[in-house]
Amino acid sequence: MQSPVYDNLIKRLNRFPQGAPSSTALYRLLRVLFTEREAELVSLLPIKPFDVQQASRIWKMNVVSAQKELDCLASRALILDIESPQGKTVYALPPPMPGFFEFSMMRLRDDVNQKLLAELFHQYLTVETDFFNDLFRDGPTQVGRIFVNETVLRAAYVLDYERASEVIRNATHRAVGMCYCRHKMSYLDKACDAPMDICMTFNGAAQSLIKHHYARSVDVCEGLDLLQQAYAHHLVQFGENTQQGVSFICNCCGCCCEAMIAARRFGFMRPIHTSNFLPQVNITICKGCGRCVSVCPVEGMTLVSANDSQHSERKIAKVDEDCCLGCGVCARVCPQQGITLVPRPQRVITPVNSIHRIVLMAVERGQLQHLIFDNHVLWSQRTLATFLGALLKLPPLKRLLASQQVRSRYLEALARRFS
Repeated sequence: MQSPVYDNLIKRLNRFPQGAPSSTALYRLLRVLFTEREAELVSLLPIKPFDVQQASRIWKMNVVSAQKELDCLASRALILDIESPQGKTVYALPPPMPGFFEFSMMRLRDDVNQKLLAELFHQYLTVETDFFNDLFRDGPTQVGRIFVNETVLRAAYVLDYERASEVIRNATHRAVGMCYCRHKMSYLDKACDAPMDICMTFNGAAQSLIKHHYARSVDVCEGLDLLQQAYAHHLVQFGENTQQGVSFICNCCGCCCEAMIAARRFGFMRPIHTSNFLPQVNITICKGCGRCVSVCPVEGMTLVSANDSQHSERKIAKVDEDCCLGCGVCARVCPQQGITLVPRPQRVITPVNSIHRIVLMAVERGQLQHLIFDNHVLWSQRTLATFLGALLKLPPLKRLLASQQVRSRYLEALARRFS
């Protein structure tokens, strides 16, 4: 059954570049996670981080009451409460995914029906296609990127932000929680035997999840040990598509992880930013054992004929560069060390930070007006957002924003405004 308050909540989610297309499964999901009152309150929240005084004004309630509502939402990881270096708490509504969808399954809970959630997540994100189609269709900038497997880099040149180990070392807070994907699949009797407690969050997101017991704090040493454990199980490091302030790194398998499943199903839409490397097969060494084929999470490796006239049945591995993520898992498992990573011909561009990425996605998806006029509680801001949204759709302005130089300068100015 549809309800106006959940309609408004869905509209609020879709003002952010990472939205959630409406469907029956989504309504049911939101009803499990939010009461009607909570849905009504959250639908009024701004996109940019806010404090309790702003929430009090928007909700038209006193500060003490607003604080209680925020604390309740944060305790269930529906919003994040982050303490700034100055000691002030700010709040933010994360997107559905990566965001509060996953947080709901990052620990065992008895306050919600997690089996029902798992079934609804599977229906909404895997059986139905609207969510990923909507997320990937309208722009080249995506939410996540691949971190290269550092054990197989050898002499290859790699920047610090491309190393998961550097994210672990430099984070202000580090946490590990239950893998949403494998936990969800366990209720569907489809989970693999990869480690469950291995997905990591960092910085402000980690701080909030630790506080409310959705993840546990780890130090640098344990974080690096978990990374090695992920390498040993041939898991792929999929994290936030930023150079600075990375908020999450999931350790993904090809069978359960929704990011890997999406990469296979929507590969032509480039749903994940690849690493800056490609595997290169040494055909004189390759024995055609097929281990690289079996561990590739996106079916980017195949066995083909070696065209060896003396051994007609001999096969060798071949890389499909169009769908390869550049994770390096194939190189790690090759018993002959016949696969090496080489730089891609054209370097993959990674947004500087989350603000840069969000603004880029908003421009590409025609949602920039929602970032500029964020307070939709005010009639004036709704009107201006509608006007700017229509203006930005005009062909000359669209072409102007598509200009790399103009877009770069404009986005830098916007990023400074929103930071």
